[in-house]
Amino acid sequence: MKSLTSFFDRMVQRYLPDAFLFAIILTFAVFLLGIIFTDSSPIQMVEYWGTGFWDLLAFAMQMSLIVVTGYILASTPIVKKLLSKLSKLANTPEQAILIVTFVASVACLINYGFGLVVGALFAIHVAKRVPTVDYRVLMASAYSGFLLWHGGLSGSIPLLIATPGHFLEDTIGTIPVSDTLFSGFNLFIVFVLLFTLPFLNRFLMKSRDPLKNTDALQWNTSTVEDVKVDENTPADDLTPAERLENSRIISLLVGIMGLLFVIYHFVENGFDLNINIVNFIFLFLGIIFHKTPRRFLNSVTSAVKNAGGIIVQFPFYAGIMGMMVTSGLSEQMSLWFVSISTEFTLPWFTFISAGLVNFFVPSGGGQWAVQGPIMIPAALEIGADTAKTAMAVAWGDAWTNMIQPFWALPLLAIAGLKVRDIMGFCVMILLYSFIPISIGLLFF
Repeated sequence: MKSLTSFFDRMVQRYLPDAFLFAIILTFAVFLLGIIFTDSSPIQMVEYWGTGFWDLLAFAMQMSLIVVTGYILASTPIVKKLLSKLSKLANTPEQAILIVTFVASVACLINYGFGLVVGALFAIHVAKRVPTVDYRVLMASAYSGFLLWHGGLSGSIPLLIATPGHFLEDTIGTIPVSDTLFSGFNLFIVFVLLFTLPFLNRFLMKSRDPLKNTDALQWNTSTVEDVKVDENTPADDLTPAERLENSRIISLLVGIMGLLFVIYHFVENGFDLNINIVNFIFLFLGIIFHKTPRRFLNSVTSAVKNAGGIIVQFPFYAGIMGMMVTSGLSEQMSLWFVSISTEFTLPWFTFISAGLVNFFVPSGGGQWAVQGPIMIPAALEIGADTAKTAMAVAWGDAWTNMIQPFWALPLLAIAGLKVRDIMGFCVMILLYSFIPISIGLLFF
């Protein structure tokens, strides 16, 4: 295992390009696959790519704001003090890995966007507390918690099929979360991963190649810094505009208004912690905790520099999704796995196919729109469990996120790392997690 971990780490460090180039390579790969395996011409593939290029603009904005608002909130004194106190639970590198993995996993089970940001920010504070910990493995541990998101409370597929009016309702009706999220097979997978991933990551830390170690003295310590504020200017010397910029009353009033909407949202919708409300909470808590508009805006200026990778790369993934879906390539992949499946094996082959499709359609909801209309009728035809088949798509989507940079970008932006810094360890997490997920889908 130590040799295998070191091997993957060395290979990734040597051969894996920047995440942007990874998206470019995937673009060319899908372009060629579409020409070879579908009836699409090169001109048509270019058309599909360009037409779909801007389909993720709203989502790209959401993920950019996750990074920005998470940074803003984390740079407030009260939150930094809270995370710093929580980080005191870790006194050794081993404890640091265990605690970060567990906290990130629980946070992702609550909400995927919340978990990505909280895991990264908590890992930064733990690294400051335990400067001898391997920072790359620590951030890989924080990201490993994302493996559990689609089996948790914000899982888009199980929540969608439990909602009246979803696009497959005429085929399967509504499937309650008791049959998906709270089923025996899903709880088995979640609990096994929740309580074993920390120890796997602890082992990865001990198995790392010491020559390739990136410790806390080498990483970007300016990731979440204190906002510099000049408080020495007498109030009488401030212009009316500067007084507004330094007004605590304005920040308090708009912050209270935002929090009142949050309360209204939860009263009306229950515990609906979607990505928009997470961003909303982060934003308005940041406004309140920074106390003045000027401090808040200074933090925003520092935060936006971390969102550049998301802004540039997500349109390329939208173009890839456009080629995959419109050319029929994703449908052909799914149909091939259906053709070799039985009642017993369909959920497992669905999981494998979803993991493969996730490289090119790295969005849970988007992937369900592609695979759901194929896998669910197949399950009904051969008598397979439709709820388990739907969750197999969900787990396939979550599984290969470990080696798909799409979702790692927010965490990497906050951490100040490159995708190659953590991906070697994530390969090992991918290989290990295949076992409990397969057992859950096949034998429960």
